[in-house]
Amino acid sequence: MTSKVLVLGAQGYVGRRVVAALAASDWAQPVAAGRRAGAGVDIVVDATDSEALAQAFAQADAVVNCMAGSPAAIVENAKALRLALQRVPARLVHFSSMAIYGAIEGLIDESCPPAGGVGGYSAAKAQAEQELAQTADKVVLRPGCIYGPGSPQWTDRIAALVRARRIGDLGERGDGCSNLVHVDDVVQAVLAALRLPGKVNAVYNLAMRDAPDWNDYFLAMARELGAVPVTRIGNRRLKIETHLAAPALKILEILARRAKLRMALPPPIPPSLARLWGQDIRLDSRAAERDLGLLPWRSLQEGVRDSLPRPAGARS
Repeated sequence: MTSKVLVLGAQGYVGRRVVAALAASDWAQPVAAGRRAGAGVDIVVDATDSEALAQAFAQADAVVNCMAGSPAAIVENAKALRLALQRVPARLVHFSSMAIYGAIEGLIDESCPPAGGVGGYSAAKAQAEQELAQTADKVVLRPGCIYGPGSPQWTDRIAALVRARRIGDLGERGDGCSNLVHVDDVVQAVLAALRLPGKVNAVYNLAMRDAPDWNDYFLAMARELGAVPVTRIGNRRLKIETHLAAPALKILEILARRAKLRMALPPPIPPSLARLWGQDIRLDSRAAERDLGLLPWRSLQEGVRDSLPRPAGARS
């Protein structure tokens, strides 16, 4: 029997991949939901409107929530999901994030509580999980840094910074665990979560086993891009990036948006990103390996190779 799966946030990077994988399966029919009409969208739904969600859920057997947005929108989405699922129960696969762990370090499994005293995106993701805590039949995924072909944050942005030699060998500032997870592995986790038997209430970290530190990821990218040897980036230069260049680029971005100008600005390196590169946190994903069958993970070499166009003459 074919299962109808509503995918919220179907226009986003992960959402598009989930829709494609469901469509390619022999057991599911995706219903792609987006905030606006466009290619690849079956229905337009306001994911912060519980009434609209309940109407959409009535036509589905399961829901995958890939919605992204501002911190306020993330929380409102979770509240709307909770109310809609009370009216129209369905299996929910909800995307949270490793960001809920905040600045904690060490080997972290799913029993670790969300960090207190964090703001913005991290706090919103943690509050969203809290809103959904009493929802029956749900799987919460806490991915690390999702990379792969077209990943705006962890492939395209990093590649642009490596090409420009703005990052490379950061020394101890790049010794933090990357907690990378390939988008194909993330999609497989979603499909497996949808097919878990019975009613479930589970949370899973998602990060490849033996994920490299950030310095090694930057080096792997540089090799694939033909941008070796990498540049050694000292503390002073990194501080210039985070405290001077990043705010200036953000101001330019805001001004360009207000003036409705299209400007190809270089990606900024905000302080939060630089802190992450040095944070010694490693996600323990053994539960996902056991329950969702995520072994073997996509290797770093294979993942980087399939994520980037390899230029002629690049070193191996």
